[in-house]
Amino acid sequence: MRAYSTKYFSSSTSLSFHFLALFFITTLVLVSCRSLLAPNFSTHVCRRGPPTSSLDTEKRRVSILHDEREAPSPTAFASDNHASPEFNEGDEKLDTNFVQKGTDKENLKGHKHSKLRRIEKNLAKARYSIREASKIRNLTSTLQDPDYVPQGPIYRNANAFHRSYLEMEKVFKVFVYEEGEPPLFHNGLSKDIYATEGRFINEMEKGRHYRTYDPDEAFVFYLPFSVVMLVEYVYDRGSNYNLDPLGLVVKDYIQTISYKHPFWNRSLGHDHFMLSCHDWGPIVSSYVDLLYNNAIRVLCNANTSEGFKPAKDVSFPEIKLMRGEVTGLVGGYPPSQRTILAFFAGHLHGYIRYLLLHTWKNKDQDVQVYEEIPEGISYYTKLRSSKFCLCPSGYEVASPRIVEAIFAECVPVLISDSYVPPFSDVLNWNSFSVQVAVKEIPNIKKILMGISERQYLRMQRRVKQVQRHFMPNEPPERYDMFHMTVHSIWLRRLNIHIQHQ
Repeated sequence: MRAYSTKYFSSSTSLSFHFLALFFITTLVLVSCRSLLAPNFSTHVCRRGPPTSSLDTEKRRVSILHDEREAPSPTAFASDNHASPEFNEGDEKLDTNFVQKGTDKENLKGHKHSKLRRIEKNLAKARYSIREASKIRNLTSTLQDPDYVPQGPIYRNANAFHRSYLEMEKVFKVFVYEEGEPPLFHNGLSKDIYATEGRFINEMEKGRHYRTYDPDEAFVFYLPFSVVMLVEYVYDRGSNYNLDPLGLVVKDYIQTISYKHPFWNRSLGHDHFMLSCHDWGPIVSSYVDLLYNNAIRVLCNANTSEGFKPAKDVSFPEIKLMRGEVTGLVGGYPPSQRTILAFFAGHLHGYIRYLLLHTWKNKDQDVQVYEEIPEGISYYTKLRSSKFCLCPSGYEVASPRIVEAIFAECVPVLISDSYVPPFSDVLNWNSFSVQVAVKEIPNIKKILMGISERQYLRMQRRVKQVQRHFMPNEPPERYDMFHMTVHSIWLRRLNIHIQHQ
């Protein structure tokens, strides 16, 4: 068991230590890192029971949403130690009886504790249900659903994912802090390359899905600042990349919400999340240690070499919506009319693109690589005429070309060494994409030519199937990009146990 003593979020503002001690030393956080993630990602496991050895921890580095070829984990969620996961309605009566005793302050505190216990019981029940569902290795979910039944090898475990998604829909609630004013907070751009960030912020503000206005009912807490808007309104473009003003805004914001509300200090940020599609999102988060190390960071720039932690952070799709359009995004030519083996067009933007352009630009008619698309040729026609679409990282690992390829029904070729693709705790990217290490760029044609026509057709069908999970619908529809993003946050919350001391 790992216990965290509560400490106040540090800031330059001088405040009384005694006041903070009286106000905030109330909680204990037990972070139980039961791995819900892809098998190649790991996280430490902390149990309620006796301390475990490092060998025990290593044995439990397993996944709940497994690849089809893997056996289900016998230890998944074992740290709950529940004989029965069912919620006991009688507990509410016990809490009510307790509330009737003591002072009003004690009654209020007991009521809040009761709500937190209920949240943790709902999470324990969900963990149990997902664990049981993961034991079914069918390619098609056995659960009923009027809208969509996950099936096929695009999922690591279709049944486990479906059960997890349905459990999320039943109970998951998000509290959005109301502090802060637009344009820096509660607001975002819904067009161009950072559209997904703005669309998520604006959807949470509308409150149509998952949002609660009672923080005691919340499973997670959303910090609604926009890094894109911070760059637009706070960043000084003549400052030689000085990001201190952006980081200090975020630092002051967390200071504010930690004074006004008990929740940040209760969990030391573990049940809070931020979301950013800007390249600087990870850097801005580093100005607050607990935000960087503890909180759930939903990032387009999901770079493991720069501090992205798949066990707690979420990879977020980057989609370029030039005018904010959300219709007419998908479609492409049938495989028989895709005459180009591989295609890429893009400016020199980082080392990986330099290698790609240097190796393949104007070198081969099968692998068509352009720094500038020729006049009179449509970029999107090229996408829709190609079997494989090359998606190299730029200065940062994320690229809107991945989702562009999926929308164009072109098998994406991810060229990166440290990128975690979106929803990879649920989706089996190997079934519908090709991942090429940077050092293999000279061998791209050989790698793609080595994929049989039969295998290519299977992958292309799966690309069409996976489109629904990346659609930026307005309003959101079940299983689309918005709901899949929330589901990724839900999975990270399942890894955490919070209790009052």
